[in-house]
Amino acid sequence: MPRRTVLSIPSPSLVVMMGAAGSGKSTFCRRNFLPRQIVSTDACRGMLAGDPADQSVSAAAFNLAHRITESRLRRKRLTVFDATSVDARARRSLLEIAARHALPVVAIVLDLPTAQCLAGDRRRSRRVGRAVIERQARRLRDSLPRLRSEGFAAVRVIHSALDTRRLRVAIGSSARRPPRASGRIPEDVGPFDIIGDIHGCADELVRLLDRLGYRRPSPRAAFRHPAGRRAVFVGDLVDRGPRVVQAARIAMRMVAAGSARCVPGNHELEFLRCVQDGAGASGAGTLLSIRQLRSLRLDARRRFIDQFRAFVNGLPAHLLLDRGRLAVAHAGIRDEFIGRDSRAARLFAIHGQTTGERDRYGLPVRVNWAAGYSGQALVVYGHTPVPEPEWIRNTVNIDTGCVYGGKLSALRYPEMTIVSVRARRTYYRPRRSLPAGVGLRAETRTPPSPGSLSVLETRLAGASRLRQSPS
Repeated sequence: MPRRTVLSIPSPSLVVMMGAAGSGKSTFCRRNFLPRQIVSTDACRGMLAGDPADQSVSAAAFNLAHRITESRLRRKRLTVFDATSVDARARRSLLEIAARHALPVVAIVLDLPTAQCLAGDRRRSRRVGRAVIERQARRLRDSLPRLRSEGFAAVRVIHSALDTRRLRVAIGSSARRPPRASGRIPEDVGPFDIIGDIHGCADELVRLLDRLGYRRPSPRAAFRHPAGRRAVFVGDLVDRGPRVVQAARIAMRMVAAGSARCVPGNHELEFLRCVQDGAGASGAGTLLSIRQLRSLRLDARRRFIDQFRAFVNGLPAHLLLDRGRLAVAHAGIRDEFIGRDSRAARLFAIHGQTTGERDRYGLPVRVNWAAGYSGQALVVYGHTPVPEPEWIRNTVNIDTGCVYGGKLSALRYPEMTIVSVRARRTYYRPRRSLPAGVGLRAETRTPPSPGSLSVLETRLAGASRLRQSPS
């Protein structure tokens, strides 16, 4: 008897089956889920045309399947979407449906050898043939490296028909959903370039990426590093700065290409809150983003909002990298939250820790959580601007206030080197006073000369500084 393995599925959630025709997706669904939980595009074709193989009604069948899925997720029902789903566009629609109802999406991928798929196809009454199966298998394998960055909470890849029989699905509550927050996958060992809060400073981001060695063949292409390094963005891509759409597009393209990873900042969530449901901007920084968005043509504006919403909704609240040695979160992360996806962990990672009080500007009073951190993982974060990257215990804050006229900084890991480029000018003046040393002189409006661009490359004596930091 083959030894079984268990896949835990949170409930409610959306399960997306993926695989070429003949891989056994429908058989796997019938073996592991209740009939009422399965939404099959073949079944929808059968309802509409009387023949599950009638491709002439495919568009209508997918529309019907999406409507059923939307209705079930609105009612918080576990739903299994049974289709090939080998194309990113098809998956994106499903991810967006789940995001509208704040539910996780789990991918079960049947990446079987083509020969096994062809054998399965021959056993079916409705065959699609070798050419179709080979094309679907290629598209599926091209997609595998990007599935995590698309926004799936968990990805389980099955490589043989025997493994499909060994796998048993265990359905649990949403409180026990897969660890979406950690975003931990085997190849995430680095090297990385972890980039602080950008806040729409797209020009500075391009200069920093260029300084770090990233290249792109054209302005619409993704930056990549020739040595295989990957950027990691700590969030707050938008708001306050002069080119929020361009900055967000750079990050989204890199994540989609696999040359970067990203966690969300509080400003991403606030920006999305304002652009959907007609919510008004709660701050001047977000209002600047809305104005820049309105300068786009209507079709481009809608397309960007849809892409940005799907992008942000698919991001893990924090990343656990390099076999647990490195954690990245926008506002930081306490040791007990690392690798967890609880509501408390997500709120801390995105918004940080506050006292519950308000300062004289009406803003939350933040807690210096890093002073009490005692975890083994190095935590890299932003959220609170500092004049220079600030090491406290085994943490480092790399938000050096670019939008306030300071610098945009990156931590090169594992080298522990800081690379920074100065802001061209001061773009935004906040309500609350900044820490001493953050930002340029009051009304700097002209770009500095090339010779004055300060690129700081300082080898941080990380271990010794951590030992010397106050408890």
